[in-house]
Amino acid sequence: MPDEADKLTGTLLAFDFGHRRIGVAVGQTLTGSANPLAVISKTNTPDWQAIGRLVKEWKPVAMVVGLPLAADGGETDMSKDARSFGAELAERHTIPVLFEDERLTSFSADQRFSAARAQGGMRRKDAAMKDAMAAQIILENWLQKSSQTAPGDANKKRPTPKEG
Repeated sequence: MPDEADKLTGTLLAFDFGHRRIGVAVGQTLTGSANPLAVISKTNTPDWQAIGRLVKEWKPVAMVVGLPLAADGGETDMSKDARSFGAELAERHTIPVLFEDERLTSFSADQRFSAARAQGGMRRKDAAMKDAMAAQIILENWLQKSSQTAPGDANKKRPTPKEG
């Protein structure tokens, strides 16, 4: 899908895949903005019904899955699990799934959550939303990088984490 990101216009869903929870964010290519949406519990398998409801409600043109790569950019066991989750998303919903490096997004989400708490916008009981905030950051990063790519200029296209 080398030029696929250049052609996307509309709503996107992003996922911060975890073994216990999956953070979800929604964003818009036209405005370049993203917002935390939901946190979906995950036991042995993702709650595909809950994910399906979000896909049906938001009708995304694509979905972005965060890849928890190692510090050196290499694959990890978790990034392989995130790729499997992305492959299953694509198979179930026949919508393009893109991957975005998510290194440091959990740290950034913790900072955003702490700032929101300090301003009275969130409480400790809202801590689970950090996963959705991480998905928001993943999507913001993807939107920012894709906006820096000149349409149709595949040679200057941002590098994407190589598929495993």
